[in-house]
Amino acid sequence: MRSAFLISLALLGCSTGSSGVGDDDDDDEPAADAAAAKDGPSSAIDAGVSIDAASTPDGPGIGELCFSGLGDPNQPRPNYDQFNPTVGTHCAGTNHQAITGIEKVVFLGDSITEGTPPTLPTQYYREVLAWRLRQAWGFGLEVTECSAWGARADDLLMPPHQQIHDCFASPEPKRTLVIMTIGGNDMSSFLEDAQGGDTPAQTIARVDEMLAMLDDAVRYLKDPVNFPSGSHVVFTNIYEFTDATGDLESCPGAALAGFSGEAAALMRPAYVHANEQYMRIAVERDVDLVFSLENFCGHGFHADDPQSECYRGPGTPTWFDLTCIHPNPAGHTALADLFYRTIME
Repeated sequence: MRSAFLISLALLGCSTGSSGVGDDDDDDEPAADAAAAKDGPSSAIDAGVSIDAASTPDGPGIGELCFSGLGDPNQPRPNYDQFNPTVGTHCAGTNHQAITGIEKVVFLGDSITEGTPPTLPTQYYREVLAWRLRQAWGFGLEVTECSAWGARADDLLMPPHQQIHDCFASPEPKRTLVIMTIGGNDMSSFLEDAQGGDTPAQTIARVDEMLAMLDDAVRYLKDPVNFPSGSHVVFTNIYEFTDATGDLESCPGAALAGFSGEAAALMRPAYVHANEQYMRIAVERDVDLVFSLENFCGHGFHADDPQSECYRGPGTPTWFDLTCIHPNPAGHTALADLFYRTIME
């Protein structure tokens, strides 16, 4: 298993086996920090209808409608409108799927999903979200998880970890919802390679390799041969903890890990590219993407910095713990809410 302590870099402007969660006998409500939900998504669409970028090419884009005031327009940031996604009224994520009739929920991915101390297991976003989905769909809902610390995109399908093959029958008989976070550990390894001398072009090439593996995994999960009763997929884009400042040492853990701001600055184009391509995959595969980058922007270690591109005002809570890349209890609650809103609309 790869190291759990891998830093998710941080230079984007805001644009726009089974564990406790799989135990159907555990119906106690997970703990949740209500303060996390007070900010929620950055905005919401006043008209009460989803944004269909394809039908309004000359109108305001996703960034203006959902994340106005976040990000520096003079800095590179993800351009999601180029892929013509449909975004939910909540601005928590896209709205490409009508997710109904779910019999089984499976969590895949990295340590954000697996959960990490010092947050308690009952506070992990997957536990909070599983509880809310059982309330909505019935307490007979099967819920399980195959996420792991340090997981990268290749761990979804490829040996030795192959989370998808380990977590599903072939074919899977139940109508299934797959929920996952993936990509932060890949980007962290690309940073290390950049520090070792990789050029920006080499970094982008490595990102493209990762994206191809993610696309392969999503394609498998949506294949009716593998899921004859139907399947849905919801995953997040890649968030960061510096509130677009690039100040890695704002989190003590990043400094201890030896990551330099100078090398990190070279990664901003790679992060923009990766998050744009996450949207492309969501549109092309007809799955949904949660805007964790945009909604966590301003809740990092510069939350109290008025000079940050993502500053939301005084008293804004931080949603990251001292490992830098993992949510604290408030962040887990916020992430669960982003997923829930995206799933339920």
